[in-house]
Amino acid sequence: MPKITLPDGSERQFDTAVSGAELAASIGAGLAKAAVAVRVDGADWDLSRPIERDARVEILTRDSDDGLELLRHDAAHVLAEAVKELWPDTQVTIGPAIENGFYYDFSRSEPFTDADLETIEARMKEIVDRDEPIEREVWQRDKAVEFFRGIGEEYKAEIIESIPLDEDLTLYRQGDFIDLCRGPHLPSTGKLGKSFKLTHVSGAYWRGDSNNEMLQRIYGTAWANDKQLRQYLHMLEEAEKRDHRRLGRVMDLFHFQEEAPGAVFWHPKGWSLFQSLIGFMREQQNAAGYQEINTPEVVSRSLWEASGHWESFGDHMFTTETVDGRTYAIKPMNCPGHVQVFKQGITSYRDLPTRLAEFGKCHRYEPSGALHGMMRVRAFTQDDAHVFCTPEQITDESIAVCSLILGIYRDFGFNDVRIKFADRPEVRVGDDAVWDQAEAALVKALDVAGLDYTHNPGEGAFYGPKLEFVLRDAIGRDWQCGTLQVDLNMPGRLGASYIGEDGEKHLPVMLHRAIFGSLERFMGILIEHHAGNLPLWLAPVQVQVLTITSDADDYASEIEALLKNNGLRARSDLRNEKISYKVREHSVAKVPVQFAVGQREMESRSVAIRRLGSKKQEVMALEDALEMLKEEIRTRGQNS
Repeated sequence: MPKITLPDGSERQFDTAVSGAELAASIGAGLAKAAVAVRVDGADWDLSRPIERDARVEILTRDSDDGLELLRHDAAHVLAEAVKELWPDTQVTIGPAIENGFYYDFSRSEPFTDADLETIEARMKEIVDRDEPIEREVWQRDKAVEFFRGIGEEYKAEIIESIPLDEDLTLYRQGDFIDLCRGPHLPSTGKLGKSFKLTHVSGAYWRGDSNNEMLQRIYGTAWANDKQLRQYLHMLEEAEKRDHRRLGRVMDLFHFQEEAPGAVFWHPKGWSLFQSLIGFMREQQNAAGYQEINTPEVVSRSLWEASGHWESFGDHMFTTETVDGRTYAIKPMNCPGHVQVFKQGITSYRDLPTRLAEFGKCHRYEPSGALHGMMRVRAFTQDDAHVFCTPEQITDESIAVCSLILGIYRDFGFNDVRIKFADRPEVRVGDDAVWDQAEAALVKALDVAGLDYTHNPGEGAFYGPKLEFVLRDAIGRDWQCGTLQVDLNMPGRLGASYIGEDGEKHLPVMLHRAIFGSLERFMGILIEHHAGNLPLWLAPVQVQVLTITSDADDYASEIEALLKNNGLRARSDLRNEKISYKVREHSVAKVPVQFAVGQREMESRSVAIRRLGSKKQEVMALEDALEMLKEEIRTRGQNS
């Protein structure tokens, strides 16, 4: 007679074992229809699996995050079934749910084509229409190995052989297709619905090892309903239009090439934008009491060993050995160098907090397959800062950092920012008591500041817990950028101290802080968020002066000089081209303001102003136009 306790605390008593489907039906027909699985005492179960004991049970619905993940996992299985029906000699390997969708890896001699994806998708919909029951079976390991080898599925057999001998495993059967899976799954293929689409094919090494066979990975997306699918596909279309790599070429900002994988070649306009970001951040940091420093890019291995980075991060470092046998690493982060600066001389508690900031060039080895424009690079610049303070100052300093980060994001047009609290990972340095203190201090700062946050368990840095600041862009994508980390470990490992009020040495707390994170990545996010239409104060070319006739060439050059003398980034276009051609060309290049001048404007000392994205034109006296733009830049458009 199991007693079921629901999330709201209510209880239901049953005379016999009850399945998740029966439990949902006993609550209501609507819930029974929306249910996809149940969570029994924290473990996810199929709806058909009987609950035979007292338990706390949550019913997962298709529109919940967990339910959506299950739908996507089932979509991967239906994809595998469709491929096996169409090409029986293809071997299946693994197929998980991922963010926004799913994939499945296949071993097949012929490459999948776009036409194949359409064929597979059509067969998947046929399988949904069949409404095949999905049945859970518990098998003994060796029997499962023998079965999959017998049907030619060598990859699946290899996976199963890695499972301990005494551990039962579960297989799921749908129609004639059977696959290894922990589950849970939907009751039948019909419950998946047809709100899915296959998107593309890529290569993937078996088990992620480049020494193994290259498999074919088919990606897809799946959603709870057609409306969500349409919204996501529209977002993908928008993302393609906004791709910073494409806009970088159009706007002539930067490029990449094979001789320096994961490193940016900056063009003059791109470097101007990059320096504008640094200049803005420098201004904000100076006002907040930070002191800017610079530390070496190449540092001896011994420092990285002392800090703990060599053990935890060594595989991602670029290293070199000199003729005298010493090993050096190009720095992947700035933290140990900042501790060295802090350690110079004797620091009193009266000197704290000490806030050190650096625009430090860092290098990390990322696999070539993971590189993606400026979003994932090997060489990048961090707007890194470290606050050294007393334990009593953690809360106030953390609140100040949070306020600084959120204010800066607003200035760049990011008003939807989520905060995640990430606590201790499995692999870490320091005692649990130290971690308890650091985590409690960070949570207290959030509570005192009145900031909402979610928990991201086990995702802290190896030396301390952290806050992650996640930006939501104009088309609904999330980007994790800023971080704030409380570190009670590294200062002690590197011998940092201050003299307390009692005259004794004390260990400082070290707050790690980044706002942009990687300037390169933030710039890519910024370009895509604004679709290249950067606000006037940021644009690499703020004003383009266009001549309507050659008679106005001298006047256009005079305007360009006047704008530059007043701190604006301006250029003039004196080519013998039609004005409509010039307007179109510089609009494509995303110049926010264009001044068109001809004989009439020259005689009246005026300009015809056209804003990017607008077909309207406004004629204004040159001096008035200049003052208007200067004010817009000064206020970063907040008064416009």
